[in-house]
Amino acid sequence: MAAGDGDGATTMDGTTDLSGKPAVRSKTGGWRACPFILGNECCERLAYYGMSSNLVNYMIDRLHQGNAAAATNVNNWSGTCYVMPLLGAFIADAYLGRFRTIAAFMTLYIAGLVLLTMSAAVPGMRPPECADCHPTKGQNAAFFAALYLIAVGTGGIKPCVSSFGADQFDDADPREMRSKSSFFNWFYMSINVGALVASSVLVWLQMNVGWGWGFGVPAAAMAVAVVSFLMGSKLYRYQKPGGSPLTRMLQVAVAACRKSRVPLPADSSLLHEVASPDGKAAIEGSRRLEHTEHLRCLDRAAVVTGDDSMVNPDPWRLCTVTQVEELKSMVRLLPVWATGIVMSAVYSQMTTMFVLQGNTLDPRMGPSFKIPAASLSIFDTIAVIVWALAYDRFIVPAVRRITGHPRGFTQLQRMGIGLVISIFSMVTAGVLEVVRLRVAATHGMLDSKDFLPISIFWQVPQYFIVGAAEVLTFVGQIEFFYDQSPDAMRSMGAALSLTTNALGNYLSTLLVVIVTAISTRNGGLGWIPDNLNMGHLDYFFWLLAVLSAINFVVYLFIANWYKYKATAPVLDIAVGNN
Repeated sequence: MAAGDGDGATTMDGTTDLSGKPAVRSKTGGWRACPFILGNECCERLAYYGMSSNLVNYMIDRLHQGNAAAATNVNNWSGTCYVMPLLGAFIADAYLGRFRTIAAFMTLYIAGLVLLTMSAAVPGMRPPECADCHPTKGQNAAFFAALYLIAVGTGGIKPCVSSFGADQFDDADPREMRSKSSFFNWFYMSINVGALVASSVLVWLQMNVGWGWGFGVPAAAMAVAVVSFLMGSKLYRYQKPGGSPLTRMLQVAVAACRKSRVPLPADSSLLHEVASPDGKAAIEGSRRLEHTEHLRCLDRAAVVTGDDSMVNPDPWRLCTVTQVEELKSMVRLLPVWATGIVMSAVYSQMTTMFVLQGNTLDPRMGPSFKIPAASLSIFDTIAVIVWALAYDRFIVPAVRRITGHPRGFTQLQRMGIGLVISIFSMVTAGVLEVVRLRVAATHGMLDSKDFLPISIFWQVPQYFIVGAAEVLTFVGQIEFFYDQSPDAMRSMGAALSLTTNALGNYLSTLLVVIVTAISTRNGGLGWIPDNLNMGHLDYFFWLLAVLSAINFVVYLFIANWYKYKATAPVLDIAVGNN
């Protein structure tokens, strides 16, 4: 692609403008396009957290579920929200592209929010409010149908928005490459600005005005998100879909198996690759990847034998080095991905166990105002905003002067520091729970469901520590998976990183089920009974702290083993055999 330094210079990463022509740097992308993407993300996250932050209380108060059942349902739904991105990412990378996938799935998202609002506000669909009443099967069906329609909608948005925003910056331009790293911090901060409004204003609306308004405002916010996103259409840079990434990876696996007895050449330049002086691969929207020594068994898929036609090679017998390296890149990501699951389980406690713990504490602020327990997540949000700004503006420049690394810390170092911090969030929550139980016993309130004489604001430190861990681990994870995924599989990479949240929620659910089953043997109340004063929620927090510590030790070995990917340089025409 032609590129220069003038006003008509085009990008080097294969992106196009709205009309399909090569994107001009001075007219598209960069920070000029980001406000629309960040505005969309802020409103979408406001909608998501506005209906999810207090969901456990809705299930307890309106659907009359027990603590353990409500926590399990929220965890299962949250997990589904983070599994569905695999579907959305596949559609984006293979067929529609990120922009059209986001636009299409937004309609499902809004439909789910509208149905959820109706299930909480429309007579007949709204569950009865009397204490001894239970919702009908139809009311339950409408509620859960709305929830899982929202989960499907998030599947096309979550994996694509961050990648689409990062697509606005060209790696071939040093200034834009530095801005891309900064973009991820601002992206995560926009998420938390939306969450800030959701966990304060919307939770208050739900608890004091009504659930109809509390769910209706998120639906309106989602409509604003759609408008914001579409307004920037002419300014965006678009990455073309590269075809099915699953097919390409399967072709490599099949070709490598078919040539399992073929010897590997000592010189990797003899492996098959498509010549391209501008560094582009044969895969649409992708740059060539340099050969790596990891997982050499897969290199057999790129070995040229006498049975291979070089005019029109069979992709199930002969693959390019870039195609092989695509699969290697995704396989190398898996161990790093797995270490994010425990951190996500820790994070999921903010919408379940932290809320249940907060429900027992004194929520009063002054003579009349009471802060809902779910609104305490506002301090996690504030922590994220503060730490994201501090990290981007102060910590990175300071560390950069010491390490000489453009990002200050490497992506793996950043995530590792966050994993350590997450351990202390569970320790802090456990200590508070020990104190809470002692106060309940001292004041003779073990059988009481009244608020204990402990201010709910003693929960602030655990929320604040989780926020610090998020900025380091989750933002680092988003950037890491985007950067290390092949160009034509970046939505899949983002979806893979999001599935750690899903599995974290499922892990939390599994732990609740296991500890409940074990701790209620022989008629015991268990660790997490409906009356927490009679339980041992602190044991659950200690369990997560120990799992987090073990997880970090494993992460150290994986981070030391990992090898970062490398793209072929532009104008490097030494492409070996082909």
